Amino acid sequence: MRRDLRVPLEPTPAKIPVTIRPLVREDIPQLLEAHGHNTQKKDRDERLDRLSFLGEEIPTCYVAVTQAGAPCYMQWLISSEYNDSILSRFNHVFPLLAPDEALLENAFTPEAYRGLGIMSFAMAHIAKKAESLNARWVITFVEKDNVPSLKGCKKAGFVPYLLRDDRWFLFHRRLTWTPLPDGTPYPFDAP
Repeated sequence: MRRDLRVPLEPTPAKIPVTIRPLVREDIPQLLEAHGHNTQKKDRDERLDRLSFLGEEIPTCYVAVTQAGAPCYMQWLISSEYNDSILSRFNHVFPLLAPDEALLENAFTPEAYRGLGIMSFAMAHIAKKAESLNARWVITFVEKDNVPSLKGCKKAGFVPYLLRDDRWFLFHRRLTWTPLPDGTPYPFDAP
């Protein structure tokens, strides 16, 4: 998906008041430590992936914070200046960013804060920060069957613009990128 920062957007407020700021070290345990034995494997794996990404020192991770100061969402905004790091870290699954593009990636919402509209509100505000990176466009990638995240992207002003096809043949991966026509609907909006 892609958002044109020149198109005005008034984000839908989350169901709880949150503010957006850069991540600080004290946020990490609150966001990424699994709490309790009921944490699903997928959520544990996502936490480990975000912890690993923090070690890459790719700026900048932003968080949404509740009125009580609890971090409840995280996501990186990455400028084209970090293309080499993006290609290396993500094993070439993203296209090279143009100088006027930024990437929003590695979003994570702890289980207790899901379903509150925090993702779309935070994404909209974090994407807007890309203007300070001289970006016009902000891109993000979501699996086409992840309907909750796709709906959040739509509310944050993102529209479908590129389809990534990932194929394997004899242990070799082949990625292709197909531009989508303007006005391509989200999968959940298609007739």
